[in-house]
Amino acid sequence: MPTTVLPRTAREVRLVARPDGLPAPRHFTVTRTPLPEPGPGQVLVRNEHFLVFPGLRTLIGGQTEGLPLPLLQPGDTLFGPAVGEVLAAPADGPLRPGDRVAHLAGWRDHALLPATEVSPLDPALPTAVAHLTQGSAAYGALTRLAPVRAGDVVLVTGAAGAVGTLAGQIARLLGAARILGSTGSPHKADRLVRELGYDEVLLRGPEHPPFADRLRAAAPDGIDVVLDTVGGEQLSAALGVARQGARVAVVGTLAGQMAAEGDGGTAPVEIDTFRLVVRGLSLGGYAGTDHPDVQAEWREQFGGWLRSGAIRFPYSTVEGIDGAVRALPELIAGHHFGAVVVRL
Repeated sequence: MPTTVLPRTAREVRLVARPDGLPAPRHFTVTRTPLPEPGPGQVLVRNEHFLVFPGLRTLIGGQTEGLPLPLLQPGDTLFGPAVGEVLAAPADGPLRPGDRVAHLAGWRDHALLPATEVSPLDPALPTAVAHLTQGSAAYGALTRLAPVRAGDVVLVTGAAGAVGTLAGQIARLLGAARILGSTGSPHKADRLVRELGYDEVLLRGPEHPPFADRLRAAAPDGIDVVLDTVGGEQLSAALGVARQGARVAVVGTLAGQMAAEGDGGTAPVEIDTFRLVVRGLSLGGYAGTDHPDVQAEWREQFGGWLRSGAIRFPYSTVEGIDGAVRALPELIAGHHFGAVVVRL
């Protein structure tokens, strides 16, 4: 039986220097590093795709307080969700060469990991790349923290991002009657309506009327559910048009993470607490770690919806490990639609 020749090196994307403001391609480099032979209990994976997520900006900026993720220092290799093929695995373990797996050692073409940190791909999902969705945050928020009820009017801020492109579709499948979104791009707004079923998408930015005014015009009778991925003025405006008993779930803080100033670790906003009280609003931040049952439930639902055509998983592809150095800056600049995935 022929012996598989294992790679002796891996190419990794590393942080060169902590940026003063937003990261740019010059703050990253691709480095070739020796790849040891797999030891006892280790699995060698050839990565095929990995996810680019905005939280990396916060970790690069030096903010990890309250986060279950480590700070990224200059010289460190970036990380994140990835899927790939097993090249070598312990003979006494469940994995075999050729198996497809998921793990958190993205941003490199090969990953040598403890077997305990590698999971077989869930057969509930029809494609490997579907394992890189961030839709569980939207699903969990819209079923646990701010549950959607039949006939609801729902607002999704940051609707063209990885969470927002799925959130509107999920809200509709859960029974929402009208879905509003926000984005900064007319092209993305058109795609959200034409491809993903949003009823209306509001453009935000200094060249447009105040967001609060536009939201009142779009929802004259108010909003029942808000899934907020942005914070800032959009969250404040949403609370201003919330109906009695409305539910608000904050799942992201893009206003802070995408800001040129600061380190991505804060997103202050002024909230009218009087309105919270008199309208009986619920407002909370959604964290997947608080709802450990959501992930499996989401994958089962997502897989079924994908197979039936009831939902789409929009994502943009960046090609190759060399192209990955621009992936996070492009995500922050809003160049992509949906999730951002690097294909190796």
